[in-house]
Amino acid sequence: MTPPRRELRTLARWTTRPRVLGSCVGVMLALLHIHLSHTLPSEGRLPLSILGLCALALFLGLGGVRDSRALRTLIALGEGRLPSTPEHLRRALQEVAAMPGVGFWFALQGWLGGTVLVAVSFPLLAHVAWTEGLRVVLMGLSLGPLSSMLVYLMLVRRSRVTLERLVAEGLSPLEVLAALPPRRMHIRRRLVVFTAIAVLSPSLFILDVAYTRTEAVVEAWVKADTTQAREEILVRARKGEGTPLGLLAGLVTLLVLGTAALAGTTLSEPLRAITEDATRIAGGEVRPPRVIHAEDEVWATSAAFTQMQVQLVQALSQLRKAGIQISSTTEQLVATSTEQEVGADEQAGALNATSATTEELARSAQQIADNAESVSAIAETTFSAAQSGQRGATAFLGAMKRMKHDNEAIADAVVRLNKRVQQIGKVVEFINEIADKSDLLALNAELEGTKSGEVGRGFSLVAAEMRRLAENVIRSTKEIEGLIGEIRDATNAAVMATEAGLKTTELGTLLAAQVDASLGLILELARQTSHAVRSISLATQQQQTGTDQLAAAMGDILRVTEQNAAATKQMVAANADLSTLAHDLQHVVERFHVETGEG
Repeated sequence: MTPPRRELRTLARWTTRPRVLGSCVGVMLALLHIHLSHTLPSEGRLPLSILGLCALALFLGLGGVRDSRALRTLIALGEGRLPSTPEHLRRALQEVAAMPGVGFWFALQGWLGGTVLVAVSFPLLAHVAWTEGLRVVLMGLSLGPLSSMLVYLMLVRRSRVTLERLVAEGLSPLEVLAALPPRRMHIRRRLVVFTAIAVLSPSLFILDVAYTRTEAVVEAWVKADTTQAREEILVRARKGEGTPLGLLAGLVTLLVLGTAALAGTTLSEPLRAITEDATRIAGGEVRPPRVIHAEDEVWATSAAFTQMQVQLVQALSQLRKAGIQISSTTEQLVATSTEQEVGADEQAGALNATSATTEELARSAQQIADNAESVSAIAETTFSAAQSGQRGATAFLGAMKRMKHDNEAIADAVVRLNKRVQQIGKVVEFINEIADKSDLLALNAELEGTKSGEVGRGFSLVAAEMRRLAENVIRSTKEIEGLIGEIRDATNAAVMATEAGLKTTELGTLLAAQVDASLGLILELARQTSHAVRSISLATQQQQTGTDQLAAAMGDILRVTEQNAAATKQMVAANADLSTLAHDLQHVVERFHVETGEG
């Protein structure tokens, strides 16, 4: 059945319309039963028909109210009072899915209640026997379950269409399954009930009609006075019973067959849809998962099939991606494995060379260790020599300091001597001046004595002697001045020499201090060198041990590398097999054409 594209506002009324149709079919059969039953008086048939129609109208009115309550979310969605959110759509799904069961029980209760109401009201209004009311109850028991079953089956088909329409509003299959979990398993009980109704309802209905007609014929035959009258009654009964009973039996049989066909179609439609989807999937065509609406165990099967479709689509999508990725990866692995194989061979060759180099390194390490021991001895000797040099430099620095002190004392003495010589020079100059004056005075005295004659001769001699002494003094002072000049020159030279010696001594002291500091630094460096050389010697010994271990390890690595090269060749073969399997997997996945459902 193709679901019509109906608006949500008319969907609720369209879904519940079979309830009216099924009830009308039952009422029509009941009215036909009334007209075929000649036991009722003619004046009682009209009230019974009116009561039946009133009961039908009451039932339909109450049913409309019941439907409005049962489908309130769907009606609110159609009227725009609620938005089409997933929550509201799921609630509407639950209401529509429960509608067939609600309609069945409401129809059955309506039939039973209506027949009881009519059965009680009919004897009171039509003034007939209470047995006629019991026959109305029997008629309701006969037609009510069959009519309710017809209503149920028609509601099931309509509700499925409505469910599909609601799902089309934007619900995913998993959301539908979450809203309608397959919990009820009543298909066997429903089949038993349907079979009982399909067999018992028409049988009771036809049996009641046949019984009432037979009872009427028997009563008329008993009341007849003559044999001819009785035979006429039997003849009329034979002629009149066939057509009405045949028509009634045909209608009831047609109703039962139609109900059975509808039940079979209702049961087979979802199974047929599941079969078609399964066949299509088996043929490699995978469409977007859809929900096939059903009831009871068939709904459980459909839900499981829908979940399987969802998982299958996801699995195929993942398998397709995985196949492409595996194919690409295996191709890369094959290329990489080939490169690794070549690299492993090259690595093995390189390791052979490295092993030989390691052995040479071990021999070099031994030589380095021997040389380190020699350097350690030389460093110790250098350290001792540096200590001796520092001690000598310290003594030299002390001597230079003492020499500086002595030179400073000599310089001071020479300066004092120069000052004394300058003072002596001044005294000599003073004496020289006195001698000049004495010479001049002696000359004057001699001249005066000469002028005096004999009287002044002695005075002249004295004056001459004094002049001679003065001249001697002058000559002596000149010699003294010469000596003082020489002494002054010598003292000046001594001062300059002592100043130069002092400067030289200061420079020597500074250089001695620098030499002492340098020798101290050399001593510290020699100490550090000795310590470093000892550390180097220890390190070279450890290096020699490590180099020996490295040589052994390189031998092990060489063996492992050769094994790795063999394993790499096996991995190349395995990757080639894996690439073939990946292509096979991709071909298998490509058999399934997954439709996206877009557009």
